[in-house]
Amino acid sequence: MPIAQEPTLSVSPDGRTVFARGTWQVHALASKRVMKAISGCLDHVRDIDAVEWDMSSVEMLDHVGAQLLWGAWGYKRPARLTLHDGQDEIFKRIEAAGKLECPRPRKEHFGWVTSLGFGILHFLEHMQGFVRLIGSVVQDLGRFAANPMRGPWREISANIFHAGFQALGITALVGFLIGVVLSYLSAQQLRNFGGDIYLVNLLGMSVIRELGPLMAAILVAGRSGSAITAQLGVMRVTEELDAMLVMGISHGYRLILPKVLALAISMPLLVIWTDAAALFGGMIAAKVELNLSMRYFVQKLPDAVPLANYYIGLFKGAVFGMLIAMVSCHFGLRIKPNTESLGRGTTTSVVTAITVVILANAVFAIVFNGVGYR
Repeated sequence: MPIAQEPTLSVSPDGRTVFARGTWQVHALASKRVMKAISGCLDHVRDIDAVEWDMSSVEMLDHVGAQLLWGAWGYKRPARLTLHDGQDEIFKRIEAAGKLECPRPRKEHFGWVTSLGFGILHFLEHMQGFVRLIGSVVQDLGRFAANPMRGPWREISANIFHAGFQALGITALVGFLIGVVLSYLSAQQLRNFGGDIYLVNLLGMSVIRELGPLMAAILVAGRSGSAITAQLGVMRVTEELDAMLVMGISHGYRLILPKVLALAISMPLLVIWTDAAALFGGMIAAKVELNLSMRYFVQKLPDAVPLANYYIGLFKGAVFGMLIAMVSCHFGLRIKPNTESLGRGTTTSVVTAITVVILANAVFAIVFNGVGYR
C-alpha cells in the first residue's frame, strides 16, 4: 500500500501558478504543522483570480480538503483552475450546497404572550399536583388515625431525628447571631430616644412572633427540604419507587406522611429552640450595649410579650413544617430518572419552599393582625 504524501501548497517563482500536491484528506490535514504551512502559502496569494491553480498533482481529495480550498477561494471557483479526474464532481457538490438558502426564522411579535401562557399553564399544573398531594396526605392521615398501631412510626421517628435533632446546631447558631445583631442595632436607635428599656419589647415581639418561626423554617427548608427532595429523586433514579408500587407499598403512607408528621412535630420544637437562642444572644448584646442585666431582661419578657404571640409562633412553625414537607415531596416525586432533573428539581424545591414559607408568613401577619397585642 503506497504511503500517502503530505498535502502541500506552493507558489511558482514567478508567482503566477499555485501548485497543490499530496493527499488532501482529513487525516493528513489534521497536523498543525501541515496547516500552518498551507496557511502561510495562502497568505502570499493576493489575488485569487490572477493566478492559476494547478491541482493535477493532488493524489486524493475528500470534502474536508475541498472545503479548505473552497474557503480560500472565497467560496467560488477561480478563473483559472486545473483539476484532476474526479475532482470536478466534488467541487460541483460543494458549489450546489453553497447556493442553498435556509429559510429565515419566523419572527414572533408576541413571543412574550406565548411564554406567559406556558408559564401560567406550568404553574397551574404544579398547583393541581400539589392539591392532589394534599388530598393524598389527608387520606393517609385518616388511615393512620384509624389504625395507629400499624402506622409508620419508625419512619416518623427517623425523620424527626434527621429534620429536628440534627438541625439544633445550625438553628441555634443562626438564632443567636440574629439576636445579637437585632439587639445591637435596636439598642443604638433606642438610645437616641431614651427608650432603652423598650429593647425587651422590641426584641421579644420580633423574635417570638416573626423572626423565630421564619428563621427556623428557612433553615429547615434549605437543609431538610433539599434532603427530602434529593432522597425521593434518588429513589426515582434507582427505580425504588417503582419497586415499592410493585410490592403494593404506598408512596404516600410510607414516604410522604412520615415526613409531613415529623416536620409538623419538629418545627414547633425548633421554633422554641431558635427563640431561646435568639433571645439569649439579644440579652448578651443588651448587657454589653445598654448595660441591661439579664435578670431584668428575663423578668420583663413575660410582660412585654403576651402569651398569644408564643402560641402564634408555635402554630406557624407547625404549618411551615407541613408546607416544607409537602413542597419537597411534590418536587421529589416529579423528578425524572436522570441526574440533571435531580439537581434542577432539588434547587427548585428549596426555592419554592422558602417562597411558600414567606407567603404563608405574610398571610399569618394579615390574619392575626389584631391578636397578641395589649
